[in-house]
Amino acid sequence: MSPRGKGIASGPLRTSRKRVGLWAASWVSVLLLLTGATSLINGSQAPSASGTANPTPSAAPLSSVSLTFDAGRSSQMEAARILKDHGLRGTFFIDSGFVGAPDYMTTDNLHSLAADQNEIGGHTVTLADVTSIEPDEASRQICNDRVNLTDWGFKVTSFAYPFAASTPKSEEQVAGCGYNSARGLGEITTPIDCTGCAAAETVRPADLFRTKATSEVGSKWTLADLEATVTQAEKAGGWLQLTFYDIDSSGSLRSISPALFEQFATWLAARTQQGTMAVRTVHDVIGGVAKPVVDGPAAAPAAPGKNALRNPGLETAGKYGLPQCWQVSSYGKNAVVLSTLTPGHSGAVARRLDVSEYSSGDAKLLPVLDLGACAPSVSAGHSYSLRAWYQSTAKTQFELYYRNKLGTWTYWTASPWFAANTSYEQAIWDTPPVPAGAEAISFGMNLFSDGQLATDDYEMYDTVGAPSP
Repeated sequence: MSPRGKGIASGPLRTSRKRVGLWAASWVSVLLLLTGATSLINGSQAPSASGTANPTPSAAPLSSVSLTFDAGRSSQMEAARILKDHGLRGTFFIDSGFVGAPDYMTTDNLHSLAADQNEIGGHTVTLADVTSIEPDEASRQICNDRVNLTDWGFKVTSFAYPFAASTPKSEEQVAGCGYNSARGLGEITTPIDCTGCAAAETVRPADLFRTKATSEVGSKWTLADLEATVTQAEKAGGWLQLTFYDIDSSGSLRSISPALFEQFATWLAARTQQGTMAVRTVHDVIGGVAKPVVDGPAAAPAAPGKNALRNPGLETAGKYGLPQCWQVSSYGKNAVVLSTLTPGHSGAVARRLDVSEYSSGDAKLLPVLDLGACAPSVSAGHSYSLRAWYQSTAKTQFELYYRNKLGTWTYWTASPWFAANTSYEQAIWDTPPVPAGAEAISFGMNLFSDGQLATDDYEMYDTVGAPSP
């Protein structure tokens, strides 16, 4: 191994794997594993809440609880405030490609978390299911997320699988990217689910790259549920990882209210005073040094004269009724449906967008906004010839996005309009020079009104060496 802006494996899949048995740890073993707190910002020693370096404790608690937070949601800053008020710390798993987007944290937020001795971990660049994408793309998602976070100044040793999905192959990739551990979900018993599962992960996990955690804490959970989950882990004498998403009052399935989190933090802080458990970051439990970063494999631009698009005729089926390597993207107020037409302009099929209830925004079919498996790589300063065959009941245009080095997607520009056509016509447009810092583009023909738009046979070439239409 070496989506944002405008509108925008091998081996068995593991999503809820069960294991039985707990490691019988002596107090001496636990002390060796759980002492101290390591630096969460490169080059510094972790201070205590008073600002001084943490001394080695004379005795260690039997159980540890790690409070983990997925995806870097901006609402989690309220949880961070509550943790700080109670002298607690958490581990925040970040999708670096979303940092700065609406509803997500900023880099300043991340530095604030680290300054308060919270841990920053990896979660892929763009929240990718690493079991459902090509191996090179999975490596880019896992490795480049760690590269981005490290470049921002964080010590990154812990990873969490998006959607809790992993295979033996993806676990190898996480290790190969330099992480010390990786967390799953839904493998610890709680009052909500996973009856018959273990009460806690073992203090020394059997598989560092699939450590067990509860299911995500959400609106179905009560304070009693949270307390019961902790106390059962405390009795078992292991390590408990709890996972949170939004900390807000929306009532959504993936959120809990700040008031409930405050109550839980108050209870948890008091519980630590009894001396039988402690709240620690994932890194504090797992330990180990921060290994050198590893870049994911580069995705080079297509050679001159070669169509840069994967599945340009939309013939190969992918998941969820979409063509492989393509996605539907929309923004604003409208309803969009993608259907299959047979035959297509050429080959067996074309795809048609139907937009209704239009009030604002647009909808389009375009290459997946990824890190290079589907989104074509480009060279900054070059122009590209975009081509597609279409028929529509309303005017349409090419709409373009670009991706930067961090993996962040941004709206770029749009072509002039193409008129409605009752039979297939080829739309052709040369882009302006690609902006500095852009590493890939994605484009699609859109509808920005009620109507139907059928498309097929997409092409994209560097204008230098492009074949004649």
